[in-house]
Order: sequence, then C-alpha cells, then structure tokens
Amino acid sequence: MDFIGREYELNFLEEKYASKKAELIFLYGRRRVGKTETLRRFCRDKEHVFYSCIECVDHDQLNAFSARMLAMGIPASQYLTRFESWERALESVAELPGDGKKLLIVDEFPYMVRNNRSIPSILQNLWDARLKNENVMIVLCGSAMSFIEKEVLADKNPLYGRATGILKMAPMDFYDAVRFFPDRKPEEQILLYSILGGIPYYLKQFEPEKSVDDNIRANILSRGSILYKEPEFLLRQEFREPALYNSIVEAVALGNTRLNEINQKTQVERSKLSVYLKNLVELGLLEREFPISDGVKEKANVQRGLYRITDNFFRFWFAFVFPNLSELEAGDADSVFQYLVRPKLDVFTSRIFEDVCRACLRRLNRADRLPFHFTQIGRWQDKNEELDVMALDSTKRQILLGECKYRNAPFDLAEFHHMRSKYAPPVQDAAIYYYLFSKSGFCDELRRFAEEEKIMLFGLDEIVRPDAAP
Repeated sequence: MDFIGREYELNFLEEKYASKKAELIFLYGRRRVGKTETLRRFCRDKEHVFYSCIECVDHDQLNAFSARMLAMGIPASQYLTRFESWERALESVAELPGDGKKLLIVDEFPYMVRNNRSIPSILQNLWDARLKNENVMIVLCGSAMSFIEKEVLADKNPLYGRATGILKMAPMDFYDAVRFFPDRKPEEQILLYSILGGIPYYLKQFEPEKSVDDNIRANILSRGSILYKEPEFLLRQEFREPALYNSIVEAVALGNTRLNEINQKTQVERSKLSVYLKNLVELGLLEREFPISDGVKEKANVQRGLYRITDNFFRFWFAFVFPNLSELEAGDADSVFQYLVRPKLDVFTSRIFEDVCRACLRRLNRADRLPFHFTQIGRWQDKNEELDVMALDSTKRQILLGECKYRNAPFDLAEFHHMRSKYAPPVQDAAIYYYLFSKSGFCDELRRFAEEEKIMLFGLDEIVRPDAAP
C-alpha cells in the first residue's frame, strides 16, 4: 500500500530542511501513529543517516550508533572502528559527506537516554558550542510520550529551549483514515473508522477483500492476531500500573463518563484517580469534553466535563474485547461477535458518527464553504436539552446548529422542529443556520421544507465526500 496522508508533517519537515540554519527537531507521538514511516518518507530522497535505537546497554548502543555513522564515510572512518564517547559520536553529524544539510534521524531516542541519562546534557553542550552553527538537521523521535514531555522537553531538562521545532503527531482524521479503504461504501468507511480510528498501523490490519464482519473476527477477536492485545501493550509501555489504567479506561468505555461515576466503578481513591485520568489525557487516549457554552470557570471545576475515549480502537477494544477475554481466550470469537458485538455495532458507531459530522464541517470551514467562518465547534447542552453540533463565529452572533442521526430510518420533519425548539439564541439579531446529517437520508416532507428554508442536508455520500457536496 502506498504511503497515505501526513501532508502537514511532511511539509513541516521539508520547511525545516530547507531553512538556512541548524535545526533540532523533536517529533513524537504515541505508538503506531506512523512516526517512523513519515520520517522514512521524508528522507527517502535525501542524503541522511537514519538510526533506530534499540533497548540495550549503553556500551552496545554507542557501538551500533558508531557503526552507522562511520559507515557513511566520514573522515574518522579511516582510523576508527567505533567512537570512544557519545560526545564524539554525536558531534560527527557535522562531518557527514555532501554539500547540503547534514541530516541525522534518531528513532526511539528514549531508548538511548534511558541507559545513559547524560546524553541530553551532552547534546545540549554540543549544540551550544558547535552544532547550532553548522548546516545540520537532527530529528529526535520517540513513542514514550510521557518520557519525551517530562524528561526531555520539560523546563528543568538540558535540552529545554534548544529545539527549533517540536511536533506531536496525532492520529489521522477521518478523511485521511478512509483513504485506506477507498473502495468501501460510505457506511462501511464510517464503521471502519469507528472501529479502528486514525492509527495507520491499525488501519492496515484490515484486509480489503474481506467483509468488515470477517475482519473484526479475524483481526481483533482472534487470539494471535496483531490487534488482539494491542491496548494492553501500549498501556504497559507507558505506565507502571497497567492493570489500574485498564480498569479506568474500561469504566469510561462502559459509559461511566463523570468523575464520580469512574470513582464508583473503579474504587480508585479520588485524589489518585485525578492523576491517572490526567495521564491518560496527556497520552491522548482520553479527553475531558465540555459543552461549547462552558467558559473558563466551568472548565476549572473538576466535577464538570465528561471523560471520553478519543482513540476509537481503544473504545472498541474495551467495550467488546476486554470484558469478554475469557470467552475469546477459549477460542469462541464467532459467538462473541455474533451475540455481543454485531447487535451493538450501530449504537457503538452512532457516537463516532457525530465526530465524523463535525469533521465534515471543519473541512467545509477550512474551504470557506459555510455561511460564516466558525472559531468554535462542539456539543451544546443546557440542563436536559442537547444538540449534537454547535459552531460559533468570534462574535457568537452567527450560529450553526446540527443534529446527527445514525439509524435505519430517515430524518423526518417533526424531528427537525423538535431540534429547533431546543435552542433560543441569547441575542435577538443572531443568525442561525441548520445542518442535518443522516445515515438513512431524509423524508420527502423534510426535503421540501429544507429547500424552502435553506436548511442543509447531508447524507452519507455528502459526509464522506464533502468537497463534492452542494
């Protein structure tokens, strides 16, 4: 499969490579997000050194790095078989052959640092004394996000302030993710994104020639498949207490989204629970969601906000795999799928469908294809009333309201009138625009009314391909 997406990251790296000054770049992100493939794509047409750190003792790491650098034909290779120190090894990047920028990429940099805590200080001294004045570009890459943020980039660490670029790679959005399945129908594309999210490695595991159902059984629910224990591996890599984090994420996946509910479900001490939740948010697996109307004061209240799993595959795994591991370990993937997964897939997908609809609006917003340019988008909530989508401009006088229906029945006119009755604008001169999204289309009566009232209707084709929408 050809390389897909990551245009922003590649453009960022290309701009740094083309700059007239030395560059020290940190590129990091969670496991499987596609950092290594992106870096290999970036450097494929450039003279470079790509060194992948391994988990080994410091002496062996230095030997391996030395061999990689000396193999490039630097002057020292004529009389050395290894560098005697990290100072000399890292400094040798300035001696790489060629007239252009000297490019060094160090993948999984945390492995190098964990067995020699002096390496950040060594690199800082080299950068300050020489490398910042050389025509070099050093890219340090890592998957251990908490390690990178707290022990490499934090303000009390040696490399603080030396970086010329820091890029945290996020999962792909819906529109890049579905490029892995170009021949699937829109409904299947949304379902696949709901299951696998935006992690390229996960998306590649599903086989195009198999049905979605068969892929779930074979590539998630079956012992020995790559995705069967993937969330456990990631949590074990990032945290010292993976079992505890498992219970917290499972609680959220099962619908316990408020702090009190998670506390009651897990029985984790409240003060510690807040720290664990904060760690999961920093890793990008959870987010704390607030209604769009909440301000700074409301967001500061620890009791407000709903926790939700941001990684779609983790949400799927903790909803369907983790609670049923005993049956799956016994080899009963077919029954688990037939009786526990398939009947709940539509309800499971409906929550992600709202995210996809908001992504559709963001795409139209960037293309200036909406009645106004919004600066905020989210969910609206007031007491017992709720709207799936609200978008506001900077004055909050132009308002887009949306409703998302993921079910096997058309959106009808009575439902639109009910939706419209929920919200009264806070100012009289506010302009309100309605955008409706539906898996199963719209009834004829609503279509006629929408044409008269200039209400925008989006079926699955328009959602998946908004650039072609009217």
